[in-house]
Amino acid sequence: MRRPTISDLAKASGVSVATIDRVLNGRHRVREETARRVYEAAQEIGYHAIGLLRQRVFEDLPQYRLGFVLQKPMQSFYQAFAREISVAAAAATTAKLQVQIEYPPVSTPSAIVEKVRTLVMRNQAIAIVAPDYPAVEAIVEEFKEKGIPVFSILSDFAAGVRAGYFGLDNRKVGRSAAWTIARMARKPGKVVCFVGSHRFHGHELREMGFRSYFRENAPEFEVLETMVNLDTVDVTHETISTLLQKHPDLVGIYVAGGGMEGAIAALREEKRTGDITLIVNELVPESKAALMDGTVTMAICTPLPALCRELVAQMISSIEGNTQATARQTFFPFEIYISENI
Repeated sequence: MRRPTISDLAKASGVSVATIDRVLNGRHRVREETARRVYEAAQEIGYHAIGLLRQRVFEDLPQYRLGFVLQKPMQSFYQAFAREISVAAAAATTAKLQVQIEYPPVSTPSAIVEKVRTLVMRNQAIAIVAPDYPAVEAIVEEFKEKGIPVFSILSDFAAGVRAGYFGLDNRKVGRSAAWTIARMARKPGKVVCFVGSHRFHGHELREMGFRSYFRENAPEFEVLETMVNLDTVDVTHETISTLLQKHPDLVGIYVAGGGMEGAIAALREEKRTGDITLIVNELVPESKAALMDGTVTMAICTPLPALCRELVAQMISSIEGNTQATARQTFFPFEIYISENI
């Protein structure tokens, strides 16, 4: 494929080659609107000097540091999340951003607090995926008083203290999972929901939505006691294998957090693929393969690119003192994947 030339860039951005030259070399001042149009066109066509263009266009912008605490760095979902954060930061047009992404070794309050303290030393705004522990709320409040905004992502915590929440409407996610099972199951039977921890507010809301849907709209199904799998594959696998032996009339499983791989493996081993409606979260290589072979019925997914763009924009806004734009819940429409649209 031919590499785009400066003439291609001029055509794509609707300016002259001479204007492109001025933007690239900084010989003469070019209007900000024009320079940004050239930069955006360069992104679209894959112009090779995009790094130099960004430097020229945004050289006068303020510089900020953003810190992020995610979970489980070996999981495909969080690897994709980290990539989208970096993409969103690189695409920001109102500031030059440096991003630091960290992962606590475990999801205990002390480990999370330690990571947050480390990030605060180097960054001006923080965003965290964390359980809703009192210790987490305390450190959020501590840094709020020091003027450092902390945002919750995916699962809310420290409501009324944190700067804002960015994620899905998790109660609706749980109800959507229940709706699907109630309609896809071949006959009424038992259903079960797995959560990583009741301390994850997002998981708790998904469980509440799941149970409330069956209670209100499908009482002919029996909802078993919720299972805590610590977001791990092994616990999920072992628990589902036991449930399948104990409850031959099990017709639906919803894994509200991590550990879906264990559910997929258990259904395959017990030869229950296609016999049980399995709902999981996020489209990753494992869930995509399971959708293709019929083990997974539906995956409910977070629109990471949109979430990261809005999150980064609001973190910048909070650093610049615009608190009115934050301190709220920002819900993103979730994406639904089945075997026919992956």
